[in-house]
Amino acid sequence: MVSQVGRAAPSAGDDAPSFDELYDSMWWPMLRLAAGLVDDRAAAEDVVQDAFAALYRRWDALRTPAAAVGYLRTSVVNASRSALRRRMTARRYLHVVGDDGVTEAPADASSVLAAEHDMVRSALARLPDKQREVLTLRFIAELSDADIAEATGLSQPGVRSASSRGLAALRTILGGQL
Repeated sequence: MVSQVGRAAPSAGDDAPSFDELYDSMWWPMLRLAAGLVDDRAAAEDVVQDAFAALYRRWDALRTPAAAVGYLRTSVVNASRSALRRRMTARRYLHVVGDDGVTEAPADASSVLAAEHDMVRSALARLPDKQREVLTLRFIAELSDADIAEATGLSQPGVRSASSRGLAALRTILGGQL
């Protein structure tokens, strides 16, 4: 939920956005990023909301408003990693009695995701974490190598290597299906 306080930007510049303006402009890009990393809209929304809540708590401590976007991006990537770890742990250790492994898709799933998106997401899920993160940041969030390196903790050559290897693996996995 957007703050009604309308906190002023940390620095005294007139062109600096308020928290509400940042929220309005960055909610969807951060949601797209998180959805690409966790492949679950509800979990992605939780990740993004938690990132904005953490930023809101630290808003007065920011030295520059430009740092807010980087902080958000890094928070979303790290929280997505945590969500995936929790999901994998749950799958590994929690066995539901009577679960036949079949999950029902929501009624509007066909209108939200096309079959091609499902194939790509499935292929992305088969990639190692770093390759999936780099490709998601590059093609969904449309970040530069420097921004991806900052968000993931990789070096810029490491980002390019993970991207190249990830794309090669996707080509092999998809085998010309798209």
